[in-house]
Amino acid sequence: MKNPTKALLIIIISFGIYFVLDDLYFKTIRKAIFELTNQKGISHILAYTISGIPLFIGTFLISRNSDFFKNLGLSKSVSKGFLFALICTLPMFIGFSFIFDFNQKISLNTLLISIVAAAFFEELFYRGFLFGLPFMKTKLGFIPSVFFGALYFGILHLYQSTELGELLGIFLVTFLGGILFAWVYAEWNFNIWVPIFLHMLMNLSWELFSVSENALGGIYSNVFRLITVILIIVLTVFYKKKNGSMLEINKKNILLKK
Repeated sequence: MKNPTKALLIIIISFGIYFVLDDLYFKTIRKAIFELTNQKGISHILAYTISGIPLFIGTFLISRNSDFFKNLGLSKSVSKGFLFALICTLPMFIGFSFIFDFNQKISLNTLLISIVAAAFFEELFYRGFLFGLPFMKTKLGFIPSVFFGALYFGILHLYQSTELGELLGIFLVTFLGGILFAWVYAEWNFNIWVPIFLHMLMNLSWELFSVSENALGGIYSNVFRLITVILIIVLTVFYKKKNGSMLEINKKNILLKK
């Protein structure tokens, strides 16, 4: 779409409709699907897919003659996204296996809901749509493009605690995580599979071992998570330099594109 103002308006309206409908009807849709499938995880995934229809329509309206899947980052290399994510998250899997007990209560529903659905749809909706489209299709720079998606991503996880200090910690971790996932999405040539698999494997390591009941975690869990974050940044910068590419996010587009 050549008109950046029109594109931004479509993004705002589409996400607004999604936000309202998701808040009002997600649980109702999931319950109705569960009555047909009798499978909680599948019902959750299908409900997510249905609730995302306004975002898919918005992407289609913006894409028009261009590639719908490309604009959401879905047409890029799946294997490259998985391999990079696996290398970066190995410290969490290895470290957690030595420190924490294996979670024997993990179930298929946990895998489908907390790992597969959470990673795929949250990255597709908040990074692919809410960050990627404004950054690629409008004159907005990185900070204004990423802010609302990261903010919403942080707020989305506040259900995990009722204590003020813990709430602030959870919000900070997930808010900064949203910014990191957006940055790595952009730097890996807008390949949405990179943040999807990072999110998925980080969640899997958290669930596979008895790490914590929320996203904040403790000292040991955050040490290994920090190592993963450092690897994500360092290997991404190395990847860009090896390919002779400038960083996608730079001083020329941090606020507004010149």
